[in-house]
Amino acid sequence: MKRILIKISFGIMMSIMLAGCTKDFNELNTNPLALGTDVLEGSPVLQGQAFAQAQYVSVNGLHWRFQISQNLFSDIWCQYFATTAAGFDSDRYVQVGRWADLAWGSFYGQAAPQIKLVEDLSAANGNDVGNAMAKIVKVHAYHRITDYWGPVPYSQFGNQELSVPYDTQEAIYSDFFTTLDDAVAKLKANSGGSAYAGSDRTYGGNAAKWLKFANSLRLRLALRIKYVDPAKAKTEAEKAVTDGVFMTNDDNALVSVDDTNRNPLETITDWGEFRMSATMESILKGYDDPRISEYFAPAVNGDSDGDGNPYEGLLNGQAKVTLETSQNAGHSDLATRFIDVAKGGINPPIELMSAAEVFFLRAEGALEGWSMGGTAQELYEEGIRTSMMEKTGADAAAINAYIASSNVPVAYDAGTTPVTDIPIAYDAGGTMERQLEQIITQKWIALYPNGWEAWAELRRTGYPKQYARVQSENPDVAADEIMRRMVYTSSEFDTNGEAVNAAISTLSGGDKNSTKLWWDKK
Repeated sequence: MKRILIKISFGIMMSIMLAGCTKDFNELNTNPLALGTDVLEGSPVLQGQAFAQAQYVSVNGLHWRFQISQNLFSDIWCQYFATTAAGFDSDRYVQVGRWADLAWGSFYGQAAPQIKLVEDLSAANGNDVGNAMAKIVKVHAYHRITDYWGPVPYSQFGNQELSVPYDTQEAIYSDFFTTLDDAVAKLKANSGGSAYAGSDRTYGGNAAKWLKFANSLRLRLALRIKYVDPAKAKTEAEKAVTDGVFMTNDDNALVSVDDTNRNPLETITDWGEFRMSATMESILKGYDDPRISEYFAPAVNGDSDGDGNPYEGLLNGQAKVTLETSQNAGHSDLATRFIDVAKGGINPPIELMSAAEVFFLRAEGALEGWSMGGTAQELYEEGIRTSMMEKTGADAAAINAYIASSNVPVAYDAGTTPVTDIPIAYDAGGTMERQLEQIITQKWIALYPNGWEAWAELRRTGYPKQYARVQSENPDVAADEIMRRMVYTSSEFDTNGEAVNAAISTLSGGDKNSTKLWWDKK
């Protein structure tokens, strides 16, 4: 392949290897935008492989990239899990610099160049359906990154300059909606069309299914900006629902995996470095939720707290000295489906977005009085039903009984209190805020194990309520507070200093973990 050297952001240069979807990329001095375009333009197969790899790397599919990008940050901060490794300080609210550097580099050195390559190449070849698909992947990937850091390089990524300016989060979100408009228009103009059918890891190239994903993603982003720009949020949410969003689990956006490109949880679970959180135990046990056995395994030591239930959670933020005595046997590991295939796991696909999430988004919109195609209660209950149908084998009668249940969370251990008193059954006479807590608590359960999205929703809404950590080692975020964002990486200050300092000047609280993002205005 032809190689042309260029200068890109952060001093990170990389090569994109497009011989297939079975190898990780080498980080070398290579032009991600002009790599072998003479070969790619004449090969739809290679273009499809490039798209498939963009899908996988944009969600940090490789195990170690996933661990340092998601599992050790958002998964812990949204309290799906608690770490059991003494040296993992992120559960004590320390943003470990080397992990953050690798997370940033994984996106800008792997995902962003690959996405841009496919987007540019599909446009140059007049592949409108493929270009729309690439744009949707781009919006999904970049919204995760900006929701971690705030301002990030976006519109000028790949500008072939030594320094790449950052865009404000407001400008990035505005462009997300414009980009989705373009993608939707292309997909509507090619109804019944397809692209990359043999390579697309999500819908097999089906334009109609990608259209629903675009609209559903628009709905997610609309609710994200509800507290900072309610008028825009309403407009975009209603547009999404009118155009057609996910309605059943057959619509769910999943990234397929295989023997080489695996679900990262299948690998990192085997490392034994995290367990169920106390918050998760309080909620799932109290609700007598059948999803508990689909998410977690009984603790090896069984029922250690004497409540008759062997699922045990660990309070987040444990001291190093506590974790020097292994906590693994006394607390619940992930369920069988997520463990190593050699031990009985199934290597499940990676979920990007589900119909259950869409119903909860619509329920919140309806709570605001927006036109969402149903009442808040109807959509809330359908969200639970859809999640139950996706995650469990429960029959209709069992699901209906759960939806009508007055169960509330319980204490995770003797002498403690429940994390909240919110019931399952929709409190039609309750305050708007109480109903919102119900919606987001059930949404948090349904989103599992997508901690990236769950942490964003926690920051946006304050729900679900969490137990305070045992301790925080972060002077800017107390043990009973929420981490609000990631601080910028040392590599950026070293190689893109002027741009990152300009971005920091736009943050009202400075470059701190306690500084709220643009949309975090509740």
